[in-house]
Amino acid sequence: MPSVELGLGLLSIGRQWGVNDVVPPKEEAALSLIEAAYSNGLRLFDTAPAYARSEAILGRALSNNTAVPSSEITIATKMGEHWDANENVARPGHSFDELARSLDNSIELLGRIDLLQLHKANVSNVVSPDVLKAFDRAESMEIKSFGASVNDLETAAVACKSGRYEYLQFPFNIGNRSLEEVFVLLNKHDMKAIVNRPFAMGALVQDGAAQSADELLRFIIGMGFSGAILTGTSSVPHLLGNIAAFRSALA
Repeated sequence: MPSVELGLGLLSIGRQWGVNDVVPPKEEAALSLIEAAYSNGLRLFDTAPAYARSEAILGRALSNNTAVPSSEITIATKMGEHWDANENVARPGHSFDELARSLDNSIELLGRIDLLQLHKANVSNVVSPDVLKAFDRAESMEIKSFGASVNDLETAAVACKSGRYEYLQFPFNIGNRSLEEVFVLLNKHDMKAIVNRPFAMGALVQDGAAQSADELLRFIIGMGFSGAILTGTSSVPHLLGNIAAFRSALA
C-alpha cells in the first residue's frame, strides 16, 4: 500500500522564497518552527546548501536541543547547488570537487545525512561520472539513501532507469501537473516521491482560493505513490494549519 508522510521543507528559514517573497525568520523563530514540526509528528526535514542558512540552523536545532532528537528524524539535504553569500544567489556546480566540498560542509553542519539528493539534476549530470563518483564517496561516509531533484520528465526517466536513485523530488500540484507521469515511473521502478510546491509556493492558498489546503493535498495523495509531500513555511501557525490539512486529506 502507498504510504505518504508530510515533511518540512526548510528553504523558507534560510532565504527569501514563495509567492510573497517572504523574508526568512530570525534563528530563534526558525528553531521554534523545527521544534513545532517535530512535536506535531513530522519526521522528514529537507534542506540544502542552496538554502543559505538553512542547513546551519537545522544542525543547531539537532545538536543543541533535545526537543528534536536527531536519531528520530530523517535528515535530507542536497548537493549540486551552493549559496554564494557575497552575491546572495544560488549557483549550480556538479564537478566532483564541487560535490565533495558540498558534502563535507553539509556533514559538518548537520552531523549526519540520511538522504542525499542531487540538486538541479538534468539529463547531462544525473548519471555523469562525477556525480556517480560523489555518490560512491557519500556511501563510504555511511549515507544510505539517494535521490535527485528534477524538473523535467526526461531527467526523471534517466534517473529511474539508472538504478542509482531511491527518491525523486519534484514540483507537483493541482495547477501544475506537467510531471504527473513521474509517479508512473516511480511506481514502475519501486521508487519514492518527494513532492514539493504542493500549494505552488502559496499561490493556491491565497484568500479566495478555489480549493482548500486539504483538497489540494488530497489531489496529490490521489496520485498513488509512496514518499512525502513537503510543506515549506517559516510560520508556526501556517505549519500547524498544513499539518491539520494533511491529516484531513488522509482521512
